[in-house]
Amino acid sequence: MKKTALIVAVCTVLSLTGFAQTWTLDPAHSKLGFSVTHMMISDVEGSFTSFNAKITASKDDFSDAVVELTADAGSVNTANEKRDTHLKSEDFFDVAKYNSLTFKSKSFQKVGENKYKVTGDLTLHGVTRPVTLDATLRGTTVNPMTKKATAGFKVTGTIKRSDFSFGSKFPNAMLSDEVAITANTEFVKG
Repeated sequence: MKKTALIVAVCTVLSLTGFAQTWTLDPAHSKLGFSVTHMMISDVEGSFTSFNAKITASKDDFSDAVVELTADAGSVNTANEKRDTHLKSEDFFDVAKYNSLTFKSKSFQKVGENKYKVTGDLTLHGVTRPVTLDATLRGTTVNPMTKKATAGFKVTGTIKRSDFSFGSKFPNAMLSDEVAITANTEFVKG
């Protein structure tokens, strides 16, 4: 009898709290990019060709989501080999010392229809700082090829190079302190 009561209690608690579901990144349909202003006259864009992320959430609207992301700093790509080599050097990413950058959310707050404020810790160039990003749930659907639930998010925000001691040799007139972040991502449930 005690065993049955315990099972009923556990099932009741689980039904009230929901089950956490893991959503894994679909790298073929995702991009993690950035943009910085060069000499105050043009924007230079880049991306990371190797990154991974997951979302864990028990609510269908993702309002309790936890996001974890890791990017290989050595995969930085600006479509210019010389610039990419410089970005990997001690002047910027210093990939020999800091081979990855990471983000882990602390809150995923719903602020409107399919709109969220995502706050968490970004570690870049060996420095960890809190950042807040804007996320838009572009929708969910079932992929007809895989038969799996898929969710699309666009995440945008701005960080400051100076907060991460990143590229500190270069003044703001050469490279803007503000770096725009844009991620277009798809996640697969399960």
